Amino acid sequence: MSAALIAGCLWVLVASLTAILPMRRQYAPGIALLIGAPVLIGWIGVAHGPWVALAVLAAALSMFRRPLIYLARRMIGLTISHPETSAQASEESPRCPCP
Repeated sequence: MSAALIAGCLWVLVASLTAILPMRRQYAPGIALLIGAPVLIGWIGVAHGPWVALAVLAAALSMFRRPLIYLARRMIGLTISHPETSAQASEESPRCPCP
């Protein structure tokens, strides 16, 4: 196994461990992983070819789909609902009136 693939496997493990953290502690490591992903994908692409790089890109996009959707919506100016606000609203007005 090449050094690029070993680094990719370590990236996946660190990303999985970051996902276990509470949300307020995910920001710093998550941003570092998100910034490092293109470099890692490029390294894997150089070492193993474009098809492997596309597979790694698909895996990275799958792992970071929610933050990337949030950033894309924010960049194009769409409204963004925050999970905390939605959770508070659902607690205040339940969907079904239970006795």
